[in-house]
Amino acid sequence: MVPSGLIRRHRTALSAGIVLVLAALSFVALSHLLHEVRLRDVRAAWHALPGTRLLVAALLTGLSYLTLTFYDVMALRAIGRPLPYRTAALASFTSYTLSHNLGLSLLTGGSARYRVYSAAGLGAGDIARVVVIGSATFWSGVFVLAGALLAWQPEALAYGSLAVPTGLLRIVGIALLLGTGALLLWSGVRGRTLRLARWSAPLPPARSIVAQIGIGMLDLAAASGALFVLVPGVGIDAWPAFFIGYTFAIIAVLITHVPGGVGVFEALMLIALPGTSRPELVAALIAYRLIYYIAPLLLATGLILLQEGRRWHRPIARTLRGVQVVASGMAPLMISTLVFLGGAVLLVSGSLPTVPWRAATLYALLPLPFVEASHMAGSLVGAALLILSAGLYRRLDGAYWLTRILLLAGALFSLLKGLDYEEAVVMMLIAAALQWARPAFYRRTRFLAEAFSPGWLATVAIVLGLSVWIGLFAYKHVDYQNDLWWQFSERGNASRFLRATFAVAILLVTVGFLRLFRPAAPIRQERSSISAPSSAALALAERTDANLAFTGDKRFLVSDSGQSFLMYQIRGHSWIVMGDPVGARGEWADLLWQLREQADAAQGRLLLYQISPEALPFAIELGLQITKYGEEAHVDLASFSLEGSDARPLRYAERRAAREGATFDIIPASGVPGHMAELAAVSTHWLKAKGHKEKGFSVGRFDPDYMARFDCAAVRWHGRVVAFANIWTTHDKSELSIDLMRHDDEIPYGTMDFLFIHLMQWGQAQGYRWFNLGVAPLSGLEARRLSPLWSKLGALLYQHGNALYGFEGLRAYKEKFAPEWEARFVAGPQGVSFARSLIDLQALIGSGAPARS
Repeated sequence: MVPSGLIRRHRTALSAGIVLVLAALSFVALSHLLHEVRLRDVRAAWHALPGTRLLVAALLTGLSYLTLTFYDVMALRAIGRPLPYRTAALASFTSYTLSHNLGLSLLTGGSARYRVYSAAGLGAGDIARVVVIGSATFWSGVFVLAGALLAWQPEALAYGSLAVPTGLLRIVGIALLLGTGALLLWSGVRGRTLRLARWSAPLPPARSIVAQIGIGMLDLAAASGALFVLVPGVGIDAWPAFFIGYTFAIIAVLITHVPGGVGVFEALMLIALPGTSRPELVAALIAYRLIYYIAPLLLATGLILLQEGRRWHRPIARTLRGVQVVASGMAPLMISTLVFLGGAVLLVSGSLPTVPWRAATLYALLPLPFVEASHMAGSLVGAALLILSAGLYRRLDGAYWLTRILLLAGALFSLLKGLDYEEAVVMMLIAAALQWARPAFYRRTRFLAEAFSPGWLATVAIVLGLSVWIGLFAYKHVDYQNDLWWQFSERGNASRFLRATFAVAILLVTVGFLRLFRPAAPIRQERSSISAPSSAALALAERTDANLAFTGDKRFLVSDSGQSFLMYQIRGHSWIVMGDPVGARGEWADLLWQLREQADAAQGRLLLYQISPEALPFAIELGLQITKYGEEAHVDLASFSLEGSDARPLRYAERRAAREGATFDIIPASGVPGHMAELAAVSTHWLKAKGHKEKGFSVGRFDPDYMARFDCAAVRWHGRVVAFANIWTTHDKSELSIDLMRHDDEIPYGTMDFLFIHLMQWGQAQGYRWFNLGVAPLSGLEARRLSPLWSKLGALLYQHGNALYGFEGLRAYKEKFAPEWEARFVAGPQGVSFARSLIDLQALIGSGAPARS
């Protein structure tokens, strides 16, 4: 028995392996079903297809895709987030063209929806609900239409040895219809909530369900009709049987996840129509793939490139950095798909014989070895394009340049190997689209170490298997002998196929070994040319945490004017910004967008840590997920007093510490070096007693150079320093705070209260407005039923995690000073990447080491 842990660790690879096995089985089934069919018969049937049928199929395809857009329109209304039809149609059209052609193993429709809807302001949860409701709409149409046909004509499934009793089929059909009717009655006028164990989902009102069923039925009828009109010799009376077979084929494609359903769909349609001429049916299936699958994909790619390319090529758009980041999201997805299909075209072409009259013309112009070499080179270019498509998807500039060269080479080899001008035109058009989308490929990293995934490798293997199967089908009449590999002749198409297949296999195996043994390239970490904060920006700072710029463990991005900067550090793949940008607020947005672009170019993820409400609008514009981190305490120094009943605990602590001999002192920054040994001893004792080690990034560390920058508040007892805190200030005296706060083992009662009270009184005398007591982590989070998961976990940890940190005790201590509380937030990427960024953040804070140059 296979351990469940092993399955979980290798789930993706196992899924890819299952898809490969299913694809192989479908190719075996096709070989059996087409055993007596010759390629020349399929070609004759292809040329015999009437133009009117092709036109009707195209019109029905358009109706099907138009109907598909309403899947998303209704889903957006159901979740209460309606968007303009143009946005919903773009998301629906692009996602379905991708999923129809590539299935769920590489570039799925979900990623296209995410690109469009996240740019429109929808979160990951809303996008997931749109996908679920769209799937429910499709399946509702399948169940109702299939149920009606099974109840009406159950004999439609009488496929020879696969025949099922008609009585049983009629019962299944009636049960599907009754189940749908019961669901409508149960949902009622207002809808209900469907619950299954811990899983729940809102069920829309009956009227909305009826509309969803109607849309799903219309889509299926149009999609199946587009194939039905292409199949010759089939009357309208055969449509029920045809539709049932079509429905089962679509369901099988969805279940197997074979990219585009290649082989699976064709095999089941051949079984569903046993009385139809096999060559004519194969020709109809090929035409259907071109009309229903490839043509919409080309149209969607063209729309995306026109829309986004227009933004790139307008001068004004180049000044809108944020728009360009959003715009560049869809182009790599569509272009990589287009290049992948271009590679598949070259591989399939290399498996087919050359058109005789073209071959005769070519041999009259070129020597035979030149033609042979071009044939093999064309197949190798096709395989290379399959590989490079993964690099394009990741927006790598190296993949862009190499792909452009190979597309031009592929066009040339298509002409030299068989005057295949159609292929050459396709390669040139893809190259033109790639050139138009040039700004989308900006990442300067190697793709061989990062780009591959099991699903993508499985897709490449399936395309290679398809080209091999087509070659074996085309040359099934050839007697394969050992010397066939070395036969060079004008009509040696089978020999060319074998040599090209062998060369492609060598290429892919070589790439596989490179992937296996080459070490992964580390993420490129761009360092700003300015390694210190801007003094002009610090003079404009309104928050004392701007002084974290002096801890020595940060990088800086400074505005051109020098009036603002932000501080950040890179840990793993996370680019972590500490607090709000510092300085002129009008430059914050540009700084954040610049860093967002740098992180994206380095394939990193951006995290904003402990930002204030003033920075929230910018985080939202960046498309980041916002989460409350805690609350920060601010004491109004103008009203701070030890008078009144509320201040009784503070008065008692201050007076008792004074009676026991505690005194307060401000050590100026110039005098700190003379007391450094004394302060260091206190710090060492404090760390040892607490069992802590120095932290960094969000707090300072005891470093002589760092300590000497600031005045220091000290409490003396019997003449020696027993507690201290370095003092943070702002130039405009808007805020006063402390960073390091440490004390000795033996101190008078209330020493730290004594220090805070006298420091606040000193701040009052100096004219400071606020005293910042710092953040109470997880404070203010509420675990309500509809709260985000982070809020629920944070509230639970806040209430029950005192043994680990003392969250409630920390807030209670700060509460003694009657502060005003202000929320602090963390903004980061969506989904699992957010948790990974938080892990990198904790590792960064816990390292406590200055950044290395």
